[in-house]
Amino acid sequence: MARLAAWRADLSKLSIVGLDLPTVSHLPDQNPRRCSRPGCNRLAVATLTYAYADQTAVIGPLIQENNPHSWDLCETHSARITAPKNWELVRVKAVEIEDDDDLLALAQAVREDGRVTTGLVDGLDAGSGDDVIDYGAANFDAADPDNSNHPVFRTRRVADEKIRRRAHLKVVADDADA
Repeated sequence: MARLAAWRADLSKLSIVGLDLPTVSHLPDQNPRRCSRPGCNRLAVATLTYAYADQTAVIGPLIQENNPHSWDLCETHSARITAPKNWELVRVKAVEIEDDDDLLALAQAVREDGRVTTGLVDGLDAGSGDDVIDYGAANFDAADPDNSNHPVFRTRRVADEKIRRRAHLKVVADDADA
């Protein structure tokens, strides 16, 4: 009970300072999440996640589940964090999706974009035909790069297929930027 009172006192102090803390309202009373930075014992208000494939660091609202591949940050550390060299830092203030169809479309796009990356983890059934690479045993030949199921060769073929699929797309400059 003393921990609960201390946690609520921490929240009231932060509210007095002027921090907007709607993202921590879903936390369980018994175990509030704290900043992951060493030596920092402040309440977490943001989550840092690295998207290694895109070389992007994303700081967004505190996620509900505690993910071992992300870091919870307090207000101070989330404002001061920088991305590694040659990486992009994206700050997401809030994710507001009002329509279920939009949410499903977003989930499908994320799932499709990250489905085949390295070939080290295969969650698809063999020969399902849904993927760029057919995983059937008939296509496995380690000596032939065009048909090998080895991750190095598959990654190259998947990258080539993505380039081929998007070859018709081009970047159009905005007139306001010119």
